[in-house]
Amino acid sequence: MSGFVPWPDPRLRTKAAPVGTVDDEVRAIWQRMLDAMYAMPGVGLAAPQIGILRRIAVVDAGEGPIRLADPIVLHSSVEMREHDEASPNLPGVSARVKRPRAVTVTYLDETGTRVRRDFVKLEATSVQHQIDHLDGRMYFDRLSRTKRDMLLRKARKA
Repeated sequence: MSGFVPWPDPRLRTKAAPVGTVDDEVRAIWQRMLDAMYAMPGVGLAAPQIGILRRIAVVDAGEGPIRLADPIVLHSSVEMREHDEASPNLPGVSARVKRPRAVTVTYLDETGTRVRRDFVKLEATSVQHQIDHLDGRMYFDRLSRTKRDMLLRKARKA
C-alpha cells in the first residue's frame, strides 16, 4: 500500500504537534487513516505514518474504530503483555514487544470531547504503539540494541 512514509524518513522520528481542536480537517484525516489501516490490514495507525505530523491516531482491535486526538497515557498497568508488532513504514519485519497489559488514556474523540478510557490487551498494545509514533518512536526502539540491529538489517535485505 502506498502512502506510508518509508523508514528511515525523519518524519518518523519527529514528535507530532498537538491538535487542540477537532474540526472537519481532523475528521477527514481520521477517515483517510481508517481507510489505510483497513487496507493494510492493521489494528492501528498514527498520522505521522502517512506524513501528517499531528497527534492523531486510530485503533480498531475488533471492537470498532476508535479515533484519538492528543492522546495521553494517564496510567499503565504493572502487568506486562507481549505481542508481535510491525509497521507499514518498515514492511517485511516484526518483533515481539513487551508493553503494559492495560492503560488508561485521555484523548479528544470525534466530537472534540475529552474522553478517559481504559484499554486492555490488543487495544492497549495498539494505543501505546500509536502514541509511540506520535512521540517519534518506532516499536523496535523498545527492543534491545542487538535485536533492534538484527531487525533493521533484516528489513534492509527485504
